[in-house]
Amino acid sequence: MKFKNTGAETTTITREVNDFLDITDNIYKAVSVMAKRSSQINEKMKDELMNKLQEFALTQDQLDEVFENQEQIAVSKFYESLPKPWAIAMKELLNDEIYMRDPNIDESDEESVNND
Repeated sequence: MKFKNTGAETTTITREVNDFLDITDNIYKAVSVMAKRSSQINEKMKDELMNKLQEFALTQDQLDEVFENQEQIAVSKFYESLPKPWAIAMKELLNDEIYMRDPNIDESDEESVNND
């Protein structure tokens, strides 16, 4: 996933609560959806970071010669500069890019409501 190109803000900005209410009809549901999506994004970022850091891992023989690994430092700084997962989740919710499913509604009931 291209986290740098998400267009999410890296600074804190004030949002209008009504924007979230228009999407979910409930502010608590909006916060819950953003929290779950944020966790998913955070897990992807963490996995991607760990995979990149493993590429530069040093063996014990190399460890005596080098005290710091510049490649690992550069990769870590890049990931620190990315937008935070909550900012990406908020942008996705406001742009209607998140699929929300209510587990309390059976899918067959949902189809009958959509067909009416």
